[in-house]
Amino acid sequence: MDCVLFRHGIAVEPEEWEGAEENRPLTEKGKRRTRQAAEGLAALECKPTHLFTSPFVRAYDTARLLRAAVCPALKVETREELAVGAKPEQLMAFLHTLPSDSVAVCVGHEPLLGEIAGLLLCGKAVSGFHLKKAGTAWIEIEGVVKSGQGRLRCWLEPMQLRALGKRSHTKKRVEQP
Repeated sequence: MDCVLFRHGIAVEPEEWEGAEENRPLTEKGKRRTRQAAEGLAALECKPTHLFTSPFVRAYDTARLLRAAVCPALKVETREELAVGAKPEQLMAFLHTLPSDSVAVCVGHEPLLGEIAGLLLCGKAVSGFHLKKAGTAWIEIEGVVKSGQGRLRCWLEPMQLRALGKRSHTKKRVEQP
């Protein structure tokens, strides 16, 4: 199984938002940069079988941008295991239910994503791992999903993903007759 953790894009700051926290949206800059980062994930030839997201608007909208870039036919499925306040063990238990040949893209929030990365890679939810907004960690797991069994394929900051996406677009334009 491959687990691709992707943090939501830049959202309206909490102090600038008057609505409920779960409805806080991406900014226009956040949408643009997330779209570019998604193109970088596509350049890595990510071929998801599942696309899961937190029910919070900023994560759901990020998942929709990812879907457009990497897997247009895939359904976006909201999961409480990815919501703010969820525990890494909850997400781990959910991942355990997926088929071993799955490529699951999980869109969510910090600190949960960093904690699940620590759990998959090191066997415990450590606080040292942190994904930037619109950044990703791609973790490969052979066999059954278990703590400490993951192998890091890549950990990319949003700037790196955006650069990959731009390079991919430039290459496609040059290759076209």
